[in-house]
Amino acid sequence: MGELPPQVQNMIAQLQQLQQQLQMVVTQKVQLENSLKETENAIQEVEKVSDDTPIFKTVGTILVKTSKEDVLKELKEKKDTFEIRIKTLERQEEKLKERLQDLQKKIKSLLGGVQAG
Repeated sequence: MGELPPQVQNMIAQLQQLQQQLQMVVTQKVQLENSLKETENAIQEVEKVSDDTPIFKTVGTILVKTSKEDVLKELKEKKDTFEIRIKTLERQEEKLKERLQDLQKKIKSLLGGVQAG
């Protein structure tokens, strides 16, 4: 088979870019899902302790005493943020997959025409 037409070469380059974008989105989503699990575990642990048990959180390089309510509020806000970001990445992932499939079909169609001709 001879050299690919410029249009097909361009589409293949686009396909590679989409695959890289998809990989980045998937990687970010996995990292956020791990952070979400850690946050959910922390919420469970904090909910187990009594209200008068001292709780500390890290602020920079020091530990600061704080209340159970404040820690739970902060953790639940973090959890909500992670869930929103994960949903956003899931939508991006779906769109990228659709674009990849469309582009693959176009490339196959063009290559089929080249090989037949």
